[in-house]
Amino acid sequence: MFNLKSSFQPTGDQPQAIDALIDGVEQKLKNQVLLGVTGSGKTFTMANVIEKTQLPTLIISHNKTLAGQLYQEFRDFFPQNAVSYFVSYYDFYQPEAYIPTTDTYIEKEAEINQLIDKLRLQATTNILTRKDVIVVASVSCIYNIGSPVEYGKFILELDIGQSTEINNVARRLVELQYERSEFEFRRGTFRVRGNRIDIYPAYEDIGYRIEFENSKVSKIEKFEPLSGKVILGPSSVNPSNNKLVIYPAKHYMTDPMVFKTVESQIRHDLKTESDDLKKRGKNAEAERLVRRVNYDLEMIKEVGYVNGIENYSRYFDKRKIGDPPYTLLDYFKESYGDDWLLFIDESHMTVPQIRGMYNGDYSRKKTLIDFGFRLKAAFDNRPLKFDEFYPVPKKIIYVSATPDEWEVKRSKVTEQLIRPTGIIDPEVLIRPAKSEVADLISEVEKRVAKNEKILVTTLTKKTAEDLTTYLKEKNIRASYLHSDIQTLERSDILDNLRKNNFDVLIGVNLLREGLDLPEVSLVAILDADQEGFLRSRTSLIQTMGRAARNITGQVILYADNKTKSISMATFEIERRRKLQDEYNKKHHITPRTVVKPIREKIADQQEDIFDTNKSVDNNYLDFMNVESLTPYDRKKITKKLESEMKKQAENLNFEMAIKIREKIKELK
Repeated sequence: MFNLKSSFQPTGDQPQAIDALIDGVEQKLKNQVLLGVTGSGKTFTMANVIEKTQLPTLIISHNKTLAGQLYQEFRDFFPQNAVSYFVSYYDFYQPEAYIPTTDTYIEKEAEINQLIDKLRLQATTNILTRKDVIVVASVSCIYNIGSPVEYGKFILELDIGQSTEINNVARRLVELQYERSEFEFRRGTFRVRGNRIDIYPAYEDIGYRIEFENSKVSKIEKFEPLSGKVILGPSSVNPSNNKLVIYPAKHYMTDPMVFKTVESQIRHDLKTESDDLKKRGKNAEAERLVRRVNYDLEMIKEVGYVNGIENYSRYFDKRKIGDPPYTLLDYFKESYGDDWLLFIDESHMTVPQIRGMYNGDYSRKKTLIDFGFRLKAAFDNRPLKFDEFYPVPKKIIYVSATPDEWEVKRSKVTEQLIRPTGIIDPEVLIRPAKSEVADLISEVEKRVAKNEKILVTTLTKKTAEDLTTYLKEKNIRASYLHSDIQTLERSDILDNLRKNNFDVLIGVNLLREGLDLPEVSLVAILDADQEGFLRSRTSLIQTMGRAARNITGQVILYADNKTKSISMATFEIERRRKLQDEYNKKHHITPRTVVKPIREKIADQQEDIFDTNKSVDNNYLDFMNVESLTPYDRKKITKKLESEMKKQAENLNFEMAIKIREKIKELK
């Protein structure tokens, strides 16, 4: 049962938005739109809908970073429920590819993030075993992960008193793709110690110890893998200490009995496709294909797995040529039927991304197949096409401040335009582009005199840099920000703007920086009449929203022509301003500027923690301010701490190792 924990209550127009969305779900509407302005609390509204409907929920975001933020928020909202994170588990990923013009074959190269791998497996396990499930995912959830039916068959069940031999359990764990490791106990491994076997599930942070006596299971315990300390109480897949269910260590599983049939089909297709290559005079490609497939089949036969096994998934899943792959959506459908909810966050970005995934994948696979690196079955290891994705969920809610026409025209639209702070959308002015720089300088000087800050967007990086130089020559404190600037420096630039170290921040697409700057009272958009992605209706509205944190917020569009995008964007902003102003007057609300604390500058406050020669001790751990670290810095420090944690454990200094482990958990 979903139980929302929050010190806040729905305010403004959140209550009506929540009621409207719930009503749509109860009416079994396929499509709904939550049109919520920046800062209106859309995530909180989503959480309330989940609690009220009590439906398992999938939330799809268009990138890992935003998915991570949503995961943290929903985990805080639902601490007692199964909130999971499902994104691509690669820290680095170079897909298999072939470049014919230079005869260059690029082997698949990947660096798997073990934590994300665990969370992915945890997500699918939760879906198969629980009803109170929320999965926050990136668009990678439309990629092939194997059949939920087959995955669900591959389990190890143990009960106290059950008759079995320890060797039988070990053999079954190997079939579930667990490795036997007597010296390095890590996720996805097991070890045998006399009359007991220790298992470290691939999807949990705890281990299980099974003791045997007279060929029977006599005891099942949970323990901390690092210290060996026994843990009391339930886990996600072990509601009591009497029964244990272990799920596979990998999503792709192969049944040895099924493999015999599958092998004959693969060998038949191999002969057909290699013969076809030879007929076309591609003897080298035919030989390459035969070598590759034979090697893969031998590996699958011997160990049940091979890198790239997903390229044979169509055979193991018993799918026909061209059938859609099994994805995370199939796990939801298998467990919940049609009784689950899908939120598509930032739908104006996420829906086009879902729509475009298939074509890029097909193009890369076609080259590999044409040149004998893969069987044609690799085509069916792919993301879903949009017309395969769309029919699966029966209850979709698109969430965006600027939903696209596609979702709007087929949906019931619920608006959430009132901010808890009472701030209305900024006033929008249109001025000639031919005198934009001179006018901008005049407006900047007005704001600087009141100690307010300014954002300026340009069309190119070069323009941003040149304008910054020009403003500095006019004795205006300015800085530019774009994608070439490193993560740590970018964060410091934003902090310096808020600290009054300069007054004007200039960039190309400032939306991608995730700006939340209450001190900004003016957003100036140069060359606003140059139609394109950066000056589309959606981009203009989103950029204008950067001035909606300050009660004096204003936007100036510099344009010689009023484009269609400008007309649509300004009309929408004026419509929202009118509704927000009427609401404030009716409820006697006085708007107030957002108050947000300024954190210490990362480089000055914590430069010692980046020193690889600096020893890790209690002072080091206590000095670290986790909240002020960027994702890049968290990753860097986490690697250092993980190495130190293993060293402390090897020296039997478990107390220090546990303290480091807790800091790593905080970082992650």
